[in-house]
Amino acid sequence: MMDGQSAKPDREGEDSALRKRLPPAERRQQIVEEAVRFFAEVGLEGKTRELARRLGVTQSLIFNYFATKDDLIEAVYEKVYIGRLSLDWPERLTDRSVPLRQRLIDFYTEYSALIFEREWMRIFMFSGLAGASLNHRYLEHLGEVILRPLLAETKALARTDTPPKMEDVWNLHGGIVYIGIRQHIYRMPEPAKPKEEIARAIDKYLLYFGINSER
Repeated sequence: MMDGQSAKPDREGEDSALRKRLPPAERRQQIVEEAVRFFAEVGLEGKTRELARRLGVTQSLIFNYFATKDDLIEAVYEKVYIGRLSLDWPERLTDRSVPLRQRLIDFYTEYSALIFEREWMRIFMFSGLAGASLNHRYLEHLGEVILRPLLAETKALARTDTPPKMEDVWNLHGGIVYIGIRQHIYRMPEPAKPKEEIARAIDKYLLYFGINSER
């Protein structure tokens, strides 16, 4: 019994020592990854004290890496949102050697694979409800690097009297994103074949502007 009682503190002390020896870059990454899970669960109003408890560290240790809670949320934003945008998407979306339909399908297949997951959707919604700037900044960035180029490509091929507008591109984008919202926010089943629904939305968009699927 005595041996058993003395073994536990030794292991705890060993674990504590291991935590202290964690390299700064790894510690920061650990905090950010747990913060992503934490804020996705409780919202951006979650307390750093509770986050520290979940990490098994002191609250002051978190603030050794992030001066304020806003700085921590910024790191979450970079990891969950900006960090998931592929740098080559704008170039591929404007490559006219590939039919526009295929460019759209390729992009939204990759994009949906990155955002149709719990943390992305819930943090995005919590940010909007809290009036935080996170999702507003993200949408502005997305609009500039992805959606405006898509609008230009649509205009170049449109064969209708009514020219495409930015709102039309947002409607396409929003409809596709809603597939993920339905699953992770409303807790409703996603379509049996999401990729087919994405392709259907793209085909409707192109047809509305008289764009041949092979162009």
